[in-house]
Amino acid sequence: MDIPISSRVAQVSPFLAMELMERAKQLEAAGRDIIYLCLGEPDFATPRPVVEATVEALERGATSYTHSLGLPELREEISRYYRRRYAVDVSPDRVLVSSGTSPLMLLLFSLLLEQGDELILPDPGYACYPNFVEFSGGKAVLLKTAEEDGFQPQLEQVRQVLTERSRGLLINSPSNPAGSILSGEQLRDLAGLPIPIISDEIYHGLTYEEEEHSILEYTDQAFVLGGFSKAYAMTGWRLGYLISPESCARPLQTLHQNFMICANHFVQLGGITALRDCQGDVEQMRSRYNQRRMRLVTRLRELGFGVRFTPQGAFYVLADARHISTDSKALALDILEKTGVAVTPGIDFGEGAEGYLRFSYASPLEQIDEALNRISGWLENR
Repeated sequence: MDIPISSRVAQVSPFLAMELMERAKQLEAAGRDIIYLCLGEPDFATPRPVVEATVEALERGATSYTHSLGLPELREEISRYYRRRYAVDVSPDRVLVSSGTSPLMLLLFSLLLEQGDELILPDPGYACYPNFVEFSGGKAVLLKTAEEDGFQPQLEQVRQVLTERSRGLLINSPSNPAGSILSGEQLRDLAGLPIPIISDEIYHGLTYEEEEHSILEYTDQAFVLGGFSKAYAMTGWRLGYLISPESCARPLQTLHQNFMICANHFVQLGGITALRDCQGDVEQMRSRYNQRRMRLVTRLRELGFGVRFTPQGAFYVLADARHISTDSKALALDILEKTGVAVTPGIDFGEGAEGYLRFSYASPLEQIDEALNRISGWLENR
């Protein structure tokens, strides 16, 4: 039987970071020694207090449905965190907790976009953003950013692409793939635009040169995506949240009730413990990431890669490899096959990063050193 596939599914492009990882896994299964610098997944274990709290929750039967917005105690803890960290008041009723930020993006873009409405996205940016927008019926307007600006959107650039169909600007600070940060002044300027700001703050807590700012410090009419995957090393727990303007909280809750119901009960209890008791763990991880960041940047420059912008946050370096090849996918595959080092091709993040490679430093220093030793040998043999 020839089963037809809907056009909206057919237009979703593959996630190259995952494709590279899957090829690396095939090579590893065949006996190759692989070093993974391709994924944004912390190599640290989830903090022990989170694990213990979750095991205890399971043992006492915390396996039921919860409030569709999320456990009141978790939403209150998120509100306290924003008051403590950013000096902003966020009502728990504006917080929606779900199984990671990905389902929340689908709900949010479904809320904001009619067919053909536009959402402005940075190019380069997280590979899945355009797919989320277009699957929701919108049009992704890709804003070409400059390396000297940390590949972050600038106010005048955004103004130039605004149309009557513009329904929002998505920003990501610290960013994936460049690790750059928007300053408080830049956020204040962007908050003055006549469209909502959607701020992906999933890498907050992982900054190294200056403190990050939340868009909520400058407007309460923005949307914030946050979660536990990166700073708390909880990727597989699938726990994220969306903070919305008060007027949008109830429609988003209705969508969540229908499509996701609620996040896992016991995982939410682990999130409460993370916020209350694990800031020390985050600081230790951040210190180790910072050491790796400086080592990776230094060695990439020594090997001739262009790293003109030193990343300030997250755990990525976006390195210019156009002197080697302008086909980043073919280049990444060649490096993987010949050295056993998995890195992500820049084209995964948009045309603005073609010819670049993204290196993740969410791996131990010794693995980073060994990976770059292998790449050094590969370069010498080219």
